[in-house]
Amino acid sequence: MNVLVVGGGGREHALCWAIAGSPLVRKLYCAPGNAGIAQEAECVDIAAEDLEDLVHFALTNNIDFVVIGPEAPLVAGLADKLKENGIKSFGPSAAAAVMEGSKSFMKEFCYRHKIPTASFGRFTEPLKAKDFVEKNGVPIVIKANGLAAGKGVIIAETPEQAHQAIEDMLENGAFGSAGTEIVIEEFLEGEEASFFALCDGNTAIPMASAQDHKRVGDGDTGPNTGGMGAYSPAPIITEAMTKTIMETIIKPTLLGMKAEGRPYKGVLYAGLMIENHKPKLLEYNVRFGDPECQVLMMRLMSDLLPALIASEDGVLKDFDLRWYDDTALTVVMASNGYPGSYQKGSIIKGIENFQDNKDMTLFHAGTKFNEKNEICSSGGRVLAITALGKNVLEAQVKAYEGIDSIEWPDGFCRRDIGWRAL
Repeated sequence: MNVLVVGGGGREHALCWAIAGSPLVRKLYCAPGNAGIAQEAECVDIAAEDLEDLVHFALTNNIDFVVIGPEAPLVAGLADKLKENGIKSFGPSAAAAVMEGSKSFMKEFCYRHKIPTASFGRFTEPLKAKDFVEKNGVPIVIKANGLAAGKGVIIAETPEQAHQAIEDMLENGAFGSAGTEIVIEEFLEGEEASFFALCDGNTAIPMASAQDHKRVGDGDTGPNTGGMGAYSPAPIITEAMTKTIMETIIKPTLLGMKAEGRPYKGVLYAGLMIENHKPKLLEYNVRFGDPECQVLMMRLMSDLLPALIASEDGVLKDFDLRWYDDTALTVVMASNGYPGSYQKGSIIKGIENFQDNKDMTLFHAGTKFNEKNEICSSGGRVLAITALGKNVLEAQVKAYEGIDSIEWPDGFCRRDIGWRAL
């Protein structure tokens, strides 16, 4: 079959890498792709948010199945537009993608369906938001309601920080239309983990767990990013914990979405806080995490494509995914200055060191070819060096050996990915 992957980040490179190995694939395309994805698929110069051109491309190139990577086209309704044109895709409808597109919808949905989550308030007026902070105290969490590329969450340690975040979002337009409404919620203590489930509208099957590293600096310091590294599995997600998460969070979500006329198909990514063996939902995402997708794909033993198709076709009930027992760990290399302003266009050398290495894969995110056909940086997060090992330490050592073989003075990485599990 002809398959189109939509997106151009590290997550989409990992998806293309996994899908390219499927015997079901005749031709694999990626829009827009990147310099690394070009090794796995034919890259097409169409932006992930350009819904009309994506549908037109799918129709004119006999695409049988579309895998939608990022959240923005899902929230904008790409899956719906493809369906209207008779093309199958992996990912939720716009009505179901609101689970990530609106944090206030997600929080109120949790309350309606008794899904454990932090207490919260939703606000459009700065004064009322500040009153809520005064009544509830700090630390407190302030979130832009809409999509903010993983950067719309502020953990305020002081009332002044909280007030500043409220003003930045509601008065100064720090996140544009995504921040015209905000959600303020209680700060939860515990250990964070990422939990993924494949859903077909009626059935959900758990995938592997992972732990992400959101802060830019070692020791979890500095501002939030889209993610600086991850490892899988997350030791805190035991078999018993998986069962608890499925029963108290994932299954009630699937039932609730169906009851509300928004049946959920695709991957459901639950950001969790776990304290005293009790999981609470921090947020839902309607796509694979980035960089969690990279570690999941490294550990996946099964052919990914039939599972994605089964999700769309509503036949996951009898499906079983098999995983390697090994630990996978990924370290993100980002442009100096990220998550603030950064330069693009610096040349990256040493990428050829990763060819023919079974235990290590280099996934590209913000890369492109320059006019001399050299690989150069084109974004904030640029590479994800991903390694397999018998345990976190072994995978970590391999990943950093990979990092040290890359020549890119304009990039940096965290040096402590995996520290929680060591």
